[in-house]
Parts: sequence; structure tokens; C-alpha cells
Amino acid sequence: QVQLVESGGGLVQPGGSLRLSCAASGSIFRVSTMGWYRQAPGKQREFVARSTSGGMTDYADSVKGRFTISRDNAKNVVYLQMSSLKPEDTAVYYCKAEARYVYWGQGTQVTVSS
Repeated sequence: QVQLVESGGGLVQPGGSLRLSCAASGSIFRVSTMGWYRQAPGKQREFVARSTSGGMTDYADSVKGRFTISRDNAKNVVYLQMSSLKPEDTAVYYCKAEARYVYWGQGTQVTVSS
């Protein structure tokens, strides 16, 4: 059983930065595509960024140039560095691991507000 635990969310002012972390248990991390998704109130969950086991990354247009996904395969952790945050980035952020199966974390709240 794979478990994903997100951390690093919180309240930040517009223009600020946060770094989210997702720690994965189990042995699938190295072969998994790791991703970040988010869900704002009243909206569907949407893709934010992903990092493949081969080192490729992909971003939603809304976060390109502001967010950076990275992974530490030795620690089984994937990060999302978020900069120049906007109020519309407010959401619950979820970590996703995809290999043979798909696993989700419980989410961490990010609120961007003055």
C-alpha cells in the first residue's frame, strides 16, 4: 500500500512563495510519475504539474514560470515550489503517484490572501 502525505500549505500574501512537499511510502516512487493537482471551492480538481520517472516535467499554463516541481528519489519526496502566488492559486493541493495504480494524498490547503 502506498501512502502519500502532503505538507507545507498555509496562508500567504499575494506575490509570496510556498513550498509543498509530498512524502511517499512504498517502493514505487522511483518508477512513478508524481504530480500535483489542486481543487478550489466549487471547482473540479485540475492538473498543476507532473514529474516523470525519466525526469521530464510538465505544467499547467496557469502556473508556468511561477511553479517548479522537483523530486528527490533518495528521499521519496516530490516538491512543488510556488512563487508569485495569486489569489486564484487558492485551493487544496493534492499529490498524485501514478505507476501501475494511482494513489492520492489527503491534500494540503493553500490560501493566498492579503
